Amino acid sequence: MKHIVVLRVRILSVVFILAALVLIVQLYLLQIVRADVYREKAQAQYVQAARDLEERNDIYFTKKDGSEVAAAVMQTGYLLAIDPKLVLNPEGTYAALSELVPIDSERFFSGVAKKELSHWEIAKRVTEDEAAAIKARKLDGVMLVKDKWRRYPGNTLGAHTIGFFGFLGETRGGVYGLERYYEDTLRHPVQELYVNPFADIFMNVTDAIAGDDDRDGHIITGIEPNVQTQLERVLRGIAEKHNTKQVGAIIMDPKTGEIRALAVDPTFDPNTYNTVADASIFTNPLVQSTFEMGSIMKPLTVAAGIDSGAITPQTTYTDRGCEKKSGFTFCNFDGGARGVVPMQEVLSQSLNTGVSFIVDRMGKEPFGKYMFAFGLDEETGIDLPNEVAGNLSALHGTSDIDFASASFGQSIAVSPIAMIRALGALANDGVLPEPHVATKIRFAQGGEKIIEPLPPVRVISPQAAKETTRMLVTVFDDALLTGELKEEHYSIAAKTGTAQIADPSCGGYCEGRFLHSFFGYFPAYEPRFIILIYAIEPVGEQYASRTLARPFMELAKFLINYYDIPPDR
Repeated sequence: MKHIVVLRVRILSVVFILAALVLIVQLYLLQIVRADVYREKAQAQYVQAARDLEERNDIYFTKKDGSEVAAAVMQTGYLLAIDPKLVLNPEGTYAALSELVPIDSERFFSGVAKKELSHWEIAKRVTEDEAAAIKARKLDGVMLVKDKWRRYPGNTLGAHTIGFFGFLGETRGGVYGLERYYEDTLRHPVQELYVNPFADIFMNVTDAIAGDDDRDGHIITGIEPNVQTQLERVLRGIAEKHNTKQVGAIIMDPKTGEIRALAVDPTFDPNTYNTVADASIFTNPLVQSTFEMGSIMKPLTVAAGIDSGAITPQTTYTDRGCEKKSGFTFCNFDGGARGVVPMQEVLSQSLNTGVSFIVDRMGKEPFGKYMFAFGLDEETGIDLPNEVAGNLSALHGTSDIDFASASFGQSIAVSPIAMIRALGALANDGVLPEPHVATKIRFAQGGEKIIEPLPPVRVISPQAAKETTRMLVTVFDDALLTGELKEEHYSIAAKTGTAQIADPSCGGYCEGRFLHSFFGYFPAYEPRFIILIYAIEPVGEQYASRTLARPFMELAKFLINYYDIPPDR
């Protein structure tokens, strides 16, 4: 009996000691670790209803050496407010404050007049240095309250990819871009100030063992900031020179699908998104819009023809300049007839009649199956919000003219991201790459998750991809601007596209309105990069070779030098 009593006493002693330790830890957290949080909570009550300061995880770009550069972070600073009853010298107070931070005079003086209020906000996003200078003035009735906000250090850099943090109806959250797509991961739960200590311990253990889907963390992207900067600079140059309505581009690793840069012009600064008059500028057309892409579709038609056995690069046909199908006539870009020509000239001279010949040799159904296999009618699954699928409905019918038009990139609409994925198969031995922006998630509780691509999907044989690549190298070396851009030591596979823009207001295709496109990958037989560029309604030039070939080459040379890519010929 005595032993049982002693045992019970020892057990109770251990329980009391553990409880005391928990209380000591909680007191330490309360008085030391979380003291600032409580202080800020108390301060905030003077300005507005008590609220938890915003907490959110970060987004990073990744430089070529693996180092990370902040793309979206939380910034700590202050709200500036006044107590109208205590501001005894409004003019002097306003003059002193306006020397230190931008203040709207009308808001300041209207606030001073509201003597019934205990506070009136007059400025947000006051930095630590500005706050220190304000405190040094010791102005009557002036209050500074700790605050946090989302900051984008690169300003416009990667804006369409990053998105921004703002209001979604009555609540705040990620809007557009990665901020939206990874909302659940980026949202960092605010630590409640009053938590049962035992429950607190249990919750921390639960967080540590939670599955990846339930854990918040930082997003690490494959966007290279210097490449992104260069891409945006080149696009701005295209827009200014040709007065485009819109120009966009993607730079991707065709082997892994990792996006190195993605940009649209015109763009915006996510730090000041609330000053933008037209919200449509926030939409990312590379993912959220579809276009009739024109002749950059022709290499896919050629590759399908080779893979199916319908043609070889040496196959010839008689080019009559124009053809009639389903009661409609379509022609080459110049209407000219070349006579008997091989398939190489179909790509080199961008002959619409030539790719239509390939469809005739293949048959409409096999051709359609290849286009669907290239994923042109589906979402790629890229980690950006509101992706749209392409429209290949014309290939569900039987109209000869629809299939002929599709072979040279008209009558079907595709998103740029789906287009670069399909073309990426030519650079990736016939396998579709999986485009993605984020490369890993670094969890706030520790550890990280590498974002793995989906299992590869083969759409054409390695041989068909290689043959098509060889033909595209010949296009770049000899046909594009009559060989002006040929690189002596680097093989580049490329093709231009010029498509008429469809608009119901025109009763079909609009005269004189074009979408220009260009894609290329290099080094052609062991490619490191694939680039796709498009421009909507450029002014002054009818063909993409005149508007986009040189900007593409500027980007290619930059990447070759920046990544020190060795020559391949």
